Amino acid sequence: MTGGLPVNYEELLSDVAAIVSSESAPVDKLASICELLRERVAHYDWVGFYLVDPASPRELVLGPYSGAHTDHSHIPFGRGVCGQAAEREEMLVVQDVAAETNYLSCNPDVKSEIVLPIMRDGAIAGELDIDSHDLAPFTDDDRSFLESVCELVSGVV
Repeated sequence: MTGGLPVNYEELLSDVAAIVSSESAPVDKLASICELLRERVAHYDWVGFYLVDPASPRELVLGPYSGAHTDHSHIPFGRGVCGQAAEREEMLVVQDVAAETNYLSCNPDVKSEIVLPIMRDGAIAGELDIDSHDLAPFTDDDRSFLESVCELVSGVV
């Protein structure tokens, strides 16, 4: 963790691009990205990918993640923040999960969440999901950075 030090999003995005362009297997690339983001951004306490299930295209399946264990391994479109983001195919930022009526609690320490769709060929292929133990930590810089991460990852999922 950075311990609250400012994040150099440009440098971090370069590191993500290096992982994406590596010779590693796709699942290993996603796992490395999760670890990198969680280690380098203090308010990213859980970082994971949910992927659209090819056998059930209206359901997300948990992929690689870094952080506490979650029981939410399958999420139908429309359910919880992840399911809503998938259904709408848009980023959702919840700065206070206690105020969200459709929130699926994974961990009592989670105070906020940001979920971004990963689009491929005009359709949702997966999502990047980040939980924070802080209230309202996600800034415009986070949004812009994470959108760029999702664009890079779209060729991996």
